[in-house]
Amino acid sequence: MPFAFEFGPVIAHADTIADGVWLTLTLSAVGILLGLGLGVLLAMSRGLVPRPVQWLLDAYIEVIRNTPFLIQLFIIFFGLPVLGLRLDAMQAAVLTIMFNLGAYATEIIRAGIDSIHPSQIEAGASLAMTRLQVFRHVVLMPALARVWPSLTSQFVLTMLGTSICSFISVQELSGSAAQVESDTFRSFETYITVTVIYLLLSLALRLALLLLGEALFPRGSGLRRLVGGRR
Repeated sequence: MPFAFEFGPVIAHADTIADGVWLTLTLSAVGILLGLGLGVLLAMSRGLVPRPVQWLLDAYIEVIRNTPFLIQLFIIFFGLPVLGLRLDAMQAAVLTIMFNLGAYATEIIRAGIDSIHPSQIEAGASLAMTRLQVFRHVVLMPALARVWPSLTSQFVLTMLGTSICSFISVQELSGSAAQVESDTFRSFETYITVTVIYLLLSLALRLALLLLGEALFPRGSGLRRLVGGRR
């Protein structure tokens, strides 16, 4: 008997899928903001913290970058309660995304900071700029401009990685898809639909980050030329 596609039962559960999309976007937005903030702090801490502390930070980065996201999620969700810190599934998911992205963002931003020549910092100081102004305008913004394409790719991977959070019963898009599949028994149609949605979300996120890059690094500025925007 030939197979016949039936998307009707899946479409009938559109509200469940929509809730999953919203939760995926929420997880991604919160996790990306917190992870980027952590990455900036750790990248800027190099040379400013005692050597033992730097060793611990380097160990954290290496452990996160060389272990699966799923294992990190399980340690936070199932392991921390043993130590007396109990988190619900959503909190554990956000915390795991933050620590995971923070490690990758640290190395990406650190590469951008290393590309800033010391003479530029000295030039900023010679112009009577405060340390905060030098940090923001001479170090941080040019560094972010240089690594923005890499950060964009990492943010998209982070959004796609939220699908793993369904393993701890977070009903994001993948979790919602599993629920729809169990209700309709239309596995192929369900996951084709979810695949298309993830693809659209990835393209939309890339476009949003491109527009954000245009706002952060305006046309005609030296920062825009650093990300390949030749005018």
